[in-house]
Amino acid sequence: MQISSKCSYALRAIYVLSERTDPGPLKIAEIADRQKIPLKFLEAILNQLKGGGFVRSQRGVEGGYWLARPADRITIGEVLRFIDGPISPVDGAANQASLVESELPGNEAFLEFWEQVDQALSGVVDQTTFADLVRRDRSRREEEEPFVANWSI
Repeated sequence: MQISSKCSYALRAIYVLSERTDPGPLKIAEIADRQKIPLKFLEAILNQLKGGGFVRSQRGVEGGYWLARPADRITIGEVLRFIDGPISPVDGAANQASLVESELPGNEAFLEFWEQVDQALSGVVDQTTFADLVRRDRSRREEEEPFVANWSI
């Protein structure tokens, strides 16, 4: 599965907004800096995400972006499809249907296989929310932090 740079940036921008515990808006420059996304490209992406109902914005000195819905209500699959269109597990898998009509041995078996791969991929991206990713990352970071005993009484 390949996703566009635009989609990768959109996913990463939503992730940054999902990490936030502060209810206020986050400045676009901070999102761009944290994820190393070109600022002008990020502006266009966030405008598109705003149109799709994923983020909200506020203008002005205190302005910025925040999620339009809770992170546990936004799936990876929604964003992938919104930015890049239909999901295909591998290049050309969508064209496999034409092979069924062919007389070549194994074509139907391959078609069934690619349908299973497509269903598995869709299942993962449609069941994984941004809140899930934030939890996984926080859990991983906590495991990596060395234990420091605090014995002060």
